[in-house]
Amino acid sequence: MDNPILWALISIQVFMGAFDTLVHHEGTERLAWRASQKTELRLHGVRNLFYAVIFLCFGWFEPHGVFTIVLSAILVLEVFITLWDFVEEDLTRRLPGSERINHTLLALNYGAILALAAPYLWSWAFLPTALVPVSYGWWSVMATLSAIGVGLFSARDLVAAMRCDHLDCGNPAGLVTDMPPRQRVLITGGTGFIGRRLVQALVAGGHCVTVLTRNIETAATLSHPVRIITSLDQIHDTERFDAIVNLAGEPVANWFWTAKKRARIVESRVAATEALRMLIQRLRQKPECLINGSAIGWYGLRGDETLTETSGAEPAFVHDVCQAWEQAADKIAQSGVRVVILRIGLVLGVDGGMLARLLTPFEFCGGGVLGTGQQWMPWIALDDMIRVIAFSLARQDIDGVINATAPEPVRNVDFTQSLSRALQRPALLRFPGWLISGGLGKMGRETMLSGQRVVPMRLQQHGFAFVHPRLTPALFAMTGRKHDQSERRSQKAPSNGRSVTD
Repeated sequence: MDNPILWALISIQVFMGAFDTLVHHEGTERLAWRASQKTELRLHGVRNLFYAVIFLCFGWFEPHGVFTIVLSAILVLEVFITLWDFVEEDLTRRLPGSERINHTLLALNYGAILALAAPYLWSWAFLPTALVPVSYGWWSVMATLSAIGVGLFSARDLVAAMRCDHLDCGNPAGLVTDMPPRQRVLITGGTGFIGRRLVQALVAGGHCVTVLTRNIETAATLSHPVRIITSLDQIHDTERFDAIVNLAGEPVANWFWTAKKRARIVESRVAATEALRMLIQRLRQKPECLINGSAIGWYGLRGDETLTETSGAEPAFVHDVCQAWEQAADKIAQSGVRVVILRIGLVLGVDGGMLARLLTPFEFCGGGVLGTGQQWMPWIALDDMIRVIAFSLARQDIDGVINATAPEPVRNVDFTQSLSRALQRPALLRFPGWLISGGLGKMGRETMLSGQRVVPMRLQQHGFAFVHPRLTPALFAMTGRKHDQSERRSQKAPSNGRSVTD
């Protein structure tokens, strides 16, 4: 089968398959952590296993006789599994356009591979049964590497399918039980990581939800019934909202902090909040409350100092962003609306945010400590974040700044150890600070190598009870593993002399 055209098509198939897996399945869709995709994960696992067999066979053997028939059956079965997979995907999730195009190209290319391979298979089928060793040089090496790659993802997807039953998100309505019934809530940023779960909880709780978004296609995947608007001008002066939740803003850590990027980060938040101020001014009945996002970056880079809502700030770009956003929200407070500013920590959940980006590298043993590992990571579980929002909406005695973080912040080294234990994978790597700083610049220094030791003093004073106050049990719950005493292991205490992960 020393046909360069056939091997070129196989190489193209490998490249497009890797792109589909890494960019779509692992990147944008994160299928391995979506309980709804159990069947799709099984199909991917079996198909990748077939591909591993196909690549190894094509690369190193000529299968004759019965072996040819077996290989031909695998090639045909792959077609049926792919068709089944296409149907399953359409029934269970909304595919991005790039994934649909890639699937079409993969199907066409696979058909061309079968057409070119068919004459070889036909002739081999009539030979005495044997596996005849062959070698095609670099083509065989490429086939071997491809077989190893798809084999690893096959095992991972099959394990992920079994894990789906344990990824219990619970009843979202239970997250907003603090709120009065039938509240009318306007949400900006409702298609983001926090916003999607908030919309789901409010809809499940029987509340009337309006979401402002520029992306109608993304909004179509939100929980329904929900009203979607693309401009605040679509809201009439006579409409009434009990509360507004403002989470809109340009993502902070998804690209280099160029001058234009930094300007968009600030302007997007200020402009959205200013637009809400103008809306509130023209509404005949003002909302009772505005929940406005901010972040623990407001405090700047503070080392080991314990920070509460009464602490001051230090200069940093992350502080400048939060300061501008909070000042825009303070103008709304002057109109008589109760304003709660949530300084949000690292929100953890398998559906998005920082944790979702770490799951794949950690699962494949690519996790590790960032820099010295001593930087603090104030965190909060996604569902606790939703409960904080509902709690703040319901409690009329709460206004001003609230630290939305769990009561026990952790250092990066402790976070790394906890996540590796939850995923049952070693995390032996260490990423030097100079590498992160040199590669990502100011963004890497402020968001990855520095941190704040923030605690939620005001939430605790008001009696808020965290479901996930400690990191290790929280990560075990998020990743579908049971955390009990047998899982607890002694760990090296951080520099402050106490362990904060358990």
